[in-house]
Amino acid sequence: MADGGGWRPPRPCETYSAEWKLCRSARHFLHHYYVHGERPACEQWRRDLANCREWEERRSAEAQSLCESERARVQAARKHTLVWALRQSPPADWHLPLPQEEKDQ
Repeated sequence: MADGGGWRPPRPCETYSAEWKLCRSARHFLHHYYVHGERPACEQWRRDLANCREWEERRSAEAQSLCESERARVQAARKHTLVWALRQSPPADWHLPLPQEEKDQ
């Protein structure tokens, strides 16, 4: 795989470009700052875009760090647990009227 024969970037370069532009936008900055209390880190998207373009132009082996970046991104997304416990089946009394509906009638 290091010879450049079978390897290709995990995503098209346009995707990395779009993600980098989105990350730098004012709307994303405000949203990320409001939710997380810190500035968004866009440097990784820029690095991934540069590596993808380098791969397309020169097929360099260093650009394969893109795979490690994608793996790290997937692992970071998986570390967040669900807030709500998912139900296996609905409650037994799901069809009954709600308590406030009984008071109104």
